[in-house]
Amino acid sequence: MLPTENRLRRREDFAAAVRRGRRAGRPLLVVHLRSGSASPHGAGEGSPPVRAGFVVSKAVGGAVTRNLVKRRLRQLIRERLVLLPPGSLVVVRALPGAGEAGHDQLARDLDAALRRLLGGVPPKAPPAKPEEEAEGRAPR
Repeated sequence: MLPTENRLRRREDFAAAVRRGRRAGRPLLVVHLRSGSASPHGAGEGSPPVRAGFVVSKAVGGAVTRNLVKRRLRQLIRERLVLLPPGSLVVVRALPGAGEAGHDQLARDLDAALRRLLGGVPPKAPPAKPEEEAEGRAPR
């Protein structure tokens, strides 16, 4: 579960992240990030917490599916809170394919979106196909 101090609850906070933050889209989700105004020296004493919220519409699936997707996303964000600047607002919007996706697929998309938003290493290139490796050809 996501700790109370790390939850986005107010409509104004969701709007701030979506309207004034940066966005990174992936096949299963869209991540909006509004970076905090705190110093980039890490989350020390007195630093404002990173807060996250989730948008999972009926397009994702029925109530059971939506709740499953929200639980998975909450867990994934909780594990990645330390990577985000203190005081940041994060909104993760699940797209319709997220209902059929597994935990690992959601994690990959979330990691790729966060890397893009935080200016990290670009997403890895897809691995070469086994038959291309065996024949010594370069992947297309």
